[in-house]
Amino acid sequence: MGAHFFKRVAPEQRAAMGDKGKGLVTVLLVVSLGLMIWGYRASEFINVWYPPAFMTHINNLLMLVAIFVFGMSATTGRLRGKMRHPQLTAVKIWAVAHLLVNGDLASIILFGGMLAWAVAEVILINKAVPVWDRPQPGEAKKDILLVVITIVVYVVVSLVHLWLGVSPFGG
Repeated sequence: MGAHFFKRVAPEQRAAMGDKGKGLVTVLLVVSLGLMIWGYRASEFINVWYPPAFMTHINNLLMLVAIFVFGMSATTGRLRGKMRHPQLTAVKIWAVAHLLVNGDLASIILFGGMLAWAVAEVILINKAVPVWDRPQPGEAKKDILLVVITIVVYVVVSLVHLWLGVSPFGG
């Protein structure tokens, strides 16, 4: 979180680092991601609550929405500019979806932490840049392409989960 917050809380220091700073932040983010995965996978399973089985379906629907919303950040279609922070909104949806189906302490810390980070990041960005220049909408056919890409990415993410031994479909 610190690597992401650095740009927002110390913009002058970050700007002074130039392109080398981008590389350093990238390395810190990759290392952070690796440490989160390692820590999550290595943590002891401490159950806090038992999610009902139907939450799996809600999780899957929310994940489809999260992937779509994340993709809105790169679209040039009509949906472009409908949402100021599509990537951070997607992280929030992703985190909530995972909190609904994971009742263990490590999941609550990981996904709850990611949710808190995304909320804080939106607040910091909106405070630093209160006026948003809304992009002009593009062609509707690009939104159709976004739907197709969303479905493909969802299938790939599901297959990766299965490969890792975690079924996103319950059971």
